[in-house]
Amino acid sequence: MSDSAPSGKPARRIGALRQLWPFLRPHKALAIGWLVFLALSSGSTLVLPMAVRHMIDAGFGNASGETINRTFLGLFGVALVLAFATAARYFCITLLGERALAALRTKLYAHVIRLDVGFFERSRVGELTSRLGTDTEVVQALIGSGISVALRSAVMLLGASAMMVWTSPRLAGLTALVIPAVMLPILVFGRRVQKLSRASQDRLADAAAIANETLNAAPAVKAYAREGIESGRYGNAIVRALESARRRIGMRALLTAAVIVLFFGAITLVLWAGARDVVAGTLEAGVLGQFVLYAVFAAGSVAGLSEVWGDVLRAAGAMERIGELFGERAQIADPPQPLALPRPVRGALRFEHVGFHYPTRPDAPALHDFTLDIRPGETVALVGPSGAGKSTVFALLLRFYDPQTGSIRVDGMDLRALALPELRGAIALVPQETVIFAGSAADNIRFGRQDASEREVQEAAHAAEAHEFISALTDGYAAELGERGVRLSGGQRQRIAIARAILRDAPLLLLDEATSALDAQSEAAIQQALERLEKGRTTLVIAHRLATVQRADRIVVMDGGRIVAQGTHESLLAEGGLYAELAKLQFVA
Repeated sequence: MSDSAPSGKPARRIGALRQLWPFLRPHKALAIGWLVFLALSSGSTLVLPMAVRHMIDAGFGNASGETINRTFLGLFGVALVLAFATAARYFCITLLGERALAALRTKLYAHVIRLDVGFFERSRVGELTSRLGTDTEVVQALIGSGISVALRSAVMLLGASAMMVWTSPRLAGLTALVIPAVMLPILVFGRRVQKLSRASQDRLADAAAIANETLNAAPAVKAYAREGIESGRYGNAIVRALESARRRIGMRALLTAAVIVLFFGAITLVLWAGARDVVAGTLEAGVLGQFVLYAVFAAGSVAGLSEVWGDVLRAAGAMERIGELFGERAQIADPPQPLALPRPVRGALRFEHVGFHYPTRPDAPALHDFTLDIRPGETVALVGPSGAGKSTVFALLLRFYDPQTGSIRVDGMDLRALALPELRGAIALVPQETVIFAGSAADNIRFGRQDASEREVQEAAHAAEAHEFISALTDGYAAELGERGVRLSGGQRQRIAIARAILRDAPLLLLDEATSALDAQSEAAIQQALERLEKGRTTLVIAHRLATVQRADRIVVMDGGRIVAQGTHESLLAEGGLYAELAKLQFVA
């Protein structure tokens, strides 16, 4: 994600706007209506100079009252048509822009949310939300008003130019001689505006990323009294964005000023020649007046086009950034012809000579020749020091990543042969860091199974020892928990996660430090709930506190991405080694 678009391919950058066509195509009726009303409003405008010529040439000195009334009534009628057509044109193009951008945002979000975990590890959420928000708003401004202004200006320029030729071919010919001088600044400054527009969008995304990161970590910021420092970081990012915007605005203003000065200077020169013709008696005053108005229309249209050109370039830069997101492809995806898990899912797991390293750490294997068989319904605990590879086992089982060597099977089926929803639908996860969404308590529990009834939600909460504190909330299960669950304690958030897993009712259960945030009394109650939950399910447990895994059917001791021992709590204590050392540290005061 570079700070600016490549300078050598302006045509490709403008071509990024072609990606909008699939979102505009379904709304042909609005586009046709817009074009019809555009033609009607432009035609009405082009009629006005003809009326002015008639008034100048005919004069009012000898005109009857009826003629005057008819003339101005006609002008008012043209104004009514112009007003209606302009309003209708605005309605059509604005609604077209809203619908197209709604479809763009929806498709972009659906694409991004389906990318794999590796993409989110190397991307900043703030920058992604900037592309979903700020960049799409820039494109919307182009569709909703920029394109309308551009085509209206183009139609008016063509219409006014044709009428200038019809009114006075000689003066129109003189005007045509200066057109190359007017177009030159657009070509010279256009590329620079495009590059600065892209850089400006990138700087805004940087500021958004800092704000998102800091606001999501507000407690840590306050605990370390970093409000001033973080405000300074954000302020510096805004200053950089402002400086980038200043350069873009300055270049665009220079472009607009150059075009207006050149065009109106040229028109003034042409009109000077026309005025001399009127004085010489070779040109009627009404003809010159009509030509003047058409020239003003043409000049205004060129000025409008030059200004909109900046919007086009800015939107092209934004659409290029959006296109980069659409160009991202998930490395972990469904196979072309996925297989189905046998029903019912028994939950037999086999890790066979699995070797894996994270893409960001290619020289540090997270798992090395890892082989483990887990029987259906067995509870297996993974223990070991930090960095031993325990969480990596979960990540591979959920297929957040694929191993570089070896294979992982569920009921004999290779994970890579299964559709991701099929695989992950058979797994319930209780993570160490519970994610709470800014919804109600019931909605957060229902995250485990969207179609669950209110009764099922409450039964899951009861089983997770969460019903009591949820009922104590002001609105009970309808109570909003706040962003990231700010209204709940760590233990309460963890019980919500356990309730989700209970509600999911999946044959495979993954518990990652599921009771780490609970006090001793709550942990005892939750352990009973987990024991009920584990019955009939294959369960993998990660725990640093060995007291929580003594009831496991088997304990697998890991170190350095390898299995160094496995057995029951008693057999591992008797064997000595790493497990006995960990137990000694935790159980001996």
